[in-house]
Amino acid sequence: MDNKEFEYTYSAPTEAERREIANIRKQYETKSDKQIKLDRIRKLDSFVQNFSMTLSLIVGIMGALIFGLGMSMILAWDIMVFGIIVCIIGAVPMVAAYPVYVITLRNNKEKYGEEILRLSEELLDKYDNG
Repeated sequence: MDNKEFEYTYSAPTEAERREIANIRKQYETKSDKQIKLDRIRKLDSFVQNFSMTLSLIVGIMGALIFGLGMSMILAWDIMVFGIIVCIIGAVPMVAAYPVYVITLRNNKEKYGEEILRLSEELLDKYDNG
C-alpha cells in the first residue's frame, strides 16, 4: 500500500502585517461620495472654529505687545506721556480680541452654515438609509 501523505501549513498574518496590508490597501481605494462629504464637513467646521480663534489671538497678542511697549516706555525709559498713550493704544486690541472672536465666528457660521447643514443632512440620510 502506498503511503501518500498530505501536508498542509497555514500561517495567518500577524497584527503588524495586517496593519501594513490595510495601509497599502487604503492607498488604492477610491473615496466614496460619503467619505468626500464627511471630509468636506470636517474641513469647513475646522475652518470656522480655527479662523475665528486665530484672528482673535493675533489681535490680542498684537495689543499685548503694543501695551508692553508702552509699559517699557513708562518704566524703563521714563517717557510717561507717550508711554501712557501707547498703553491705551495697546489696550484697545486686547479688549477687542474677544468681540473679534465672537463676530468672526458668527459671520463664518452664517457664511458656511448652510453648506454644513446641507452636507450633514445628506450624510445623516445616507447613514439612516444604509
